[in-house]
Amino acid sequence: MTTISSSSDKQVLHVDDDDVFLKIANHRLTKEGYQVTSLVRPEQALKHLLNSNCRVCILDIDMPRVNGLDLLQEIKAYDGGIQVIMMTGLVSQMTVLESLRGGAEACFFKPMPDFTPLMETLDATFVKVERWWRCLHELKNRRASELNTAGSSQ
Repeated sequence: MTTISSSSDKQVLHVDDDDVFLKIANHRLTKEGYQVTSLVRPEQALKHLLNSNCRVCILDIDMPRVNGLDLLQEIKAYDGGIQVIMMTGLVSQMTVLESLRGGAEACFFKPMPDFTPLMETLDATFVKVERWWRCLHELKNRRASELNTAGSSQ
């Protein structure tokens, strides 16, 4: 069974056009045991997801070229099981609602003087990812068992 217990499994993709915030967040998340890939160019995010085993993303909303809400939709269309946490400097009720309606786990505001709420959300998100893997593993085992039972009764 796949578990999300080691730090190498706690992969996070962080996409933000603010290089300073990317570096600060990368340092804080790495210090907490996450394996972080930081991208300043949002158009590289889907390619990274296609080529990695990353199941959790942190996305800035207001970015040039690709809006974070549009990227959220693209990620969810590609794989609805990828968990996304939104970040923004645009503090508005509409931003939060659009993020949550789009399937985001949470929406946080920058600047972020205290990373505790983000860390708590990331921990809960990885628990959710682990539940997904367990469910898929159980489904695989049930199907294999059903095929074995059907094959032995013939």
